[in-house]
Amino acid sequence: MKSFLFSKLLQNDGWIDNVEVAVDGNGTITSITPDCNIAQEKRINGYALPGFQNAHSHAFQYAMAGLAEVHDMTHTSDDFWSWRKAMYDLALSITPEQMESIATMLYSEMVRHGYTNVAEFHYVHHDKTGQHYSNLSEMGERMVSAAKTAGINITLVPIFYQKGGFGKPPTEGQRRFISPSIDEYLKLLEASKKSCSYYDGANIGIGIHSMRGVEPKDIAKIAQSGPQNIPFHIHISEQLKEIEDSISFLNQRPVEWLLDNVKLSDRFHLIHATHLTESEMIGLANGKANVVLCPSTEGNLGDGLFPLIDYQKNDGQWSIGTDSHIGINPIEELKLLDYGQRLISHKRNIFTSTEEGNSGDFAIKMATIAGRKAMNNFESNYFKVGEKLNASIIDARSPLLSTTMNEKLCAAILYTSDASNQLGTIINGKYHERNGTSNQKIQNDFVKTINTLQNR
Repeated sequence: MKSFLFSKLLQNDGWIDNVEVAVDGNGTITSITPDCNIAQEKRINGYALPGFQNAHSHAFQYAMAGLAEVHDMTHTSDDFWSWRKAMYDLALSITPEQMESIATMLYSEMVRHGYTNVAEFHYVHHDKTGQHYSNLSEMGERMVSAAKTAGINITLVPIFYQKGGFGKPPTEGQRRFISPSIDEYLKLLEASKKSCSYYDGANIGIGIHSMRGVEPKDIAKIAQSGPQNIPFHIHISEQLKEIEDSISFLNQRPVEWLLDNVKLSDRFHLIHATHLTESEMIGLANGKANVVLCPSTEGNLGDGLFPLIDYQKNDGQWSIGTDSHIGINPIEELKLLDYGQRLISHKRNIFTSTEEGNSGDFAIKMATIAGRKAMNNFESNYFKVGEKLNASIIDARSPLLSTTMNEKLCAAILYTSDASNQLGTIINGKYHERNGTSNQKIQNDFVKTINTLQNR
């Protein structure tokens, strides 16, 4: 048994002061006691938020973060599709050891920024020739190992990737991704589930790369007959070209087809969903599906802006992810999401609902509760006896934050904080203190990997 003593701890109905949180040897909360007389020297002088949930990650892409910004001006179509070619080149060159090194570095950086959970949307499955490893989940198992080393909880989402586009065979550049049939994918999913059993902080999800990446009939079949008790993730309607191709092939837009052919629920997580019609947006909200928004990546790729204001008016649920990891700070993701909407609407009350007018409270609530669902966690209480202690700790020594009343503190944290305000992160009852650097071995392995890849 051990205790953590916080200056403040955020619960669903607001902040409580001078809180002692006791946990057992597994990091499970055994008691939460407010208004304790805590000696200053024994206290974590910080404000405990529920741990941030990173609902969408492609870990290997961290190795190319910031590298797709040097443009060949002889070509005029530098967009998502040219970026994708650079990403494929990287994916084709990585060994399992290098994959683990990159993921470990990334996950340790997520921990440093306050994330306690990550959903890894994983599709680099096979060896460089496209053949199976003897362990079908060799690459996925490396992700689990990386998460264990970094100390973060992981939901491994092995991805069903079958096609090179609507009605098109896969390309050579996709050879490491491909499962040609549902049966082959389910074998991969089962192997991935076994890989998750090696780490207490790991669990499994199911994923479809995209409408263009899997035969539509197979998407419907696996949604209906595949595992029903785990999260279901899919990229959808991210790019305008994808929508044009879908209309040409299916005579329907991607989300339109999904609404007609799959019974949605709150276990479904639609990544990006950038370009929606009003009826699609209302259909997703009514179906209780969650949208995963990745503002720094969507901005970096020029995807566009999700219709968040109207989605929220229909009680649509959303979470955040860092996708290609051009940015890793959850507070920055939330601010960027909000400010993009303000710029196109010319309004400021974006993160609000009919019941709540506090933008900071609302953003944290949405990102936490919908984000947890992406990890197969349907607990809505921020901190609760019987649940693991997972928290992002904001430094209470900030003069701006320390002088802010409780009712305005979440908003002050969201809109004025940066990475320097992150004091530490608690994951499953273990405190990861922020000191500005990651474990030296993790860093050394990462640098060695990048120097070998020679992609930077």
